[in-house]
Amino acid sequence: MLGVGKVGPRGDVSRPGGDVRTRTAAERDAWVVMASVDGLGPVAFGALLRRFGDGRSVLEAARRDGRVLLTTARDSRDRLEEAVADRLVEAALDEDRILASVADLGLAVLTLDDERFPRRLIAVEMPPHLLFVWGDPTALSPGRAVAVVGTRRPSELGRRLAARIAAAVSNAGASVVSGLAVGVDGAAHAAAVAAGVPTIAVLGSGHGRLFPRAHERLAQAIVDGGGAVVSEFFADVGPTKGTFPRRNRLISGLADATVVVEAPIRSGALITADWALEQGRECFIVPGPLDAPSSAGSLAFLRDHAGIARIVAGVPELVEDLGLVDAVAGDPRPAVEVELGAVERSLVGALASGASTTDDLVGALREPVATVLGGITLLEMRGLVVSAYGRHRLSGRLAGAEVA
Repeated sequence: MLGVGKVGPRGDVSRPGGDVRTRTAAERDAWVVMASVDGLGPVAFGALLRRFGDGRSVLEAARRDGRVLLTTARDSRDRLEEAVADRLVEAALDEDRILASVADLGLAVLTLDDERFPRRLIAVEMPPHLLFVWGDPTALSPGRAVAVVGTRRPSELGRRLAARIAAAVSNAGASVVSGLAVGVDGAAHAAAVAAGVPTIAVLGSGHGRLFPRAHERLAQAIVDGGGAVVSEFFADVGPTKGTFPRRNRLISGLADATVVVEAPIRSGALITADWALEQGRECFIVPGPLDAPSSAGSLAFLRDHAGIARIVAGVPELVEDLGLVDAVAGDPRPAVEVELGAVERSLVGALASGASTTDDLVGALREPVATVLGGITLLEMRGLVVSAYGRHRLSGRLAGAEVA
């Protein structure tokens, strides 16, 4: 009998049957009602559409014949469990209330044939039949997108690194995708919001049971910043062990590449990394100390996927490897500068153009002395500038950009 798609040890979800496309608003509403049924997983969803032709016909059959028709079929694979069939009948009879609950939350609903449905998801195995979106649906289809994921209990270094990577990706013009969880996910989203670039948060629950509650303000900031908070689950679905692996396949599916920052053994972030590789997307892993539990899963993944998963050797290097910034004629500045703030980038440009004293830099930037000195200090801390006898020059990876 059909029920919820089975989730394997790596979070694999059974592929739905058929390739049914919705055509009208009424059909979209029917899909929403079907999605509200507890226990009606993607496999059963697809089988019902294949058997009855469309969602509206499914609901009409449920209202007309009750569970009898739904639990009996020539092919046993097309039969619903009685409890699920009963819930589908109840939902069909309660359609108006169900649709109103989605409208009350201000959610957009995208079905597979909606022109706003993200193309990246259609290309993966078992795309969701529909998505519930809070925010701007067009934010789900940026020109470039990178998933940044990791443990819910990162070290302070890991948290800062996640923010640095997300900021660099955002500054390079790509959108950050993550799961809104505490820890690495939250740091990545917050950095993207701060950079002023729309970010995509994928929930492991419905919007009415947004999880974690601690990130309600962050979710609002994502929406206010032009991003989107998305879920394939109906609004009242709570987070469970089964919902997160399904969520993880969407995180990787919405991105061109996945970056894992600190993942212990059996981390959900590694499920996302696995999905990325299965979906034909790039996967990058930040290495860590050999004896750090927060990096044990990351190191094991690199060992198990040697030659496939790529190592993160530095943030500028990652930006280059992602193809987000190309060094021009040997100039090392583009990849390095995506990590820098506006003042620091201006200082690098001024130094590369020949300015060297503090007075030169103040004149070039037209900023207060304190602002210029603060920017110089940050560049020195990153090994990008050295100062001596009142003069400053580019150093480290920026040394090649210095003007003779």
